Amino acid sequence: MNNAYDESAADRPPLSDSTLARTPETGLDAPQGVPAETVPAAEQPAPAADGAAPPSPRPLPGTSRRVLVMGIVNRTRDSFFDEGRTWGLQAAVEAGIAAAADGADLVDVGGVKFAPGEALPVAEEIDRVVPVVRALRRELPARVLLSVDTFHAAVARAAVEVGADLINDTTGLSDPRMAPTVASAGASLVITHSLAEPRRPYPSPRYDDVVAEVRGFLAARLERALEAGIPRDRIVLDPGPDLNKSTVQTLEVLRGWQEYAALGMPLLAALSRKDFVGESLGLPKDERLEGSLAAAAWTVQHGARILRVHDVAATVRMVRMLEVLAGWREPAGPLVHNV
Repeated sequence: MNNAYDESAADRPPLSDSTLARTPETGLDAPQGVPAETVPAAEQPAPAADGAAPPSPRPLPGTSRRVLVMGIVNRTRDSFFDEGRTWGLQAAVEAGIAAAADGADLVDVGGVKFAPGEALPVAEEIDRVVPVVRALRRELPARVLLSVDTFHAAVARAAVEVGADLINDTTGLSDPRMAPTVASAGASLVITHSLAEPRRPYPSPRYDDVVAEVRGFLAARLERALEAGIPRDRIVLDPGPDLNKSTVQTLEVLRGWQEYAALGMPLLAALSRKDFVGESLGLPKDERLEGSLAAAAWTVQHGARILRVHDVAATVRMVRMLEVLAGWREPAGPLVHNV
């Protein structure tokens, strides 16, 4: 592979009632969007610089009998877990290639962390993520899809133009242009529950019924995305564990996970190394792998079908075992024990 990069340029219910819960079958096929003329010109896809048509967004695989693993690549100096280890362009691209080699189905590239902080100019965010996406679209096998973690429609548009398939909006459509932009581009969208304005603090969050309120938020944003023209089978929902939620509130969200599965959409669980794991076990972030895997398995049992993680290889093994137990996947073998 070329490592020099130019920065300028459900059939059967899985394991019945005691294990993996049945969820509605949802594939992300049928790419259709709203007519381009309904989207502001600044948000419409533009031709590639060399005159070639931009790469088309690819649909996510069906998740009725599999769980997808999304590897995280943060091109930031202050990311929560990797703390800048993938800040450099080549380091970020190599991290995406490594995630794919470890079995990731998707690679999620982010240029701004969720936590409060100073706003990053949109142009700078584009400069961080677009070269990574462009390089990964060229380097990765076709089975590995590309996601971009952003809350700016302009960043989403620029990312899709160079090969992004999925936009992961952790602010629940805070940018009113996001849903029309994704629809026009024919991409898929993750809608996440969070309450704060982007990069703004939200101290001591309060909920009367956190499970019901998160469900209501996701249902409302789902309708907004549908009204914008994004097909149902290109939308994923994320209840947002830890995002503007305390550990106790996040644990309630996880215990009520089936309520979100009842919305009939694929669910993404972003749990990896998060504070609720650390506070539940009394552990620092570098010792939270086992707790993260346990929380991920819990959500899969209750309907999650995409796991966004830092530890791809360990998560893929856990997922494969769950799929074998569910009867979704044959054992890898060789089957020699007591044969």
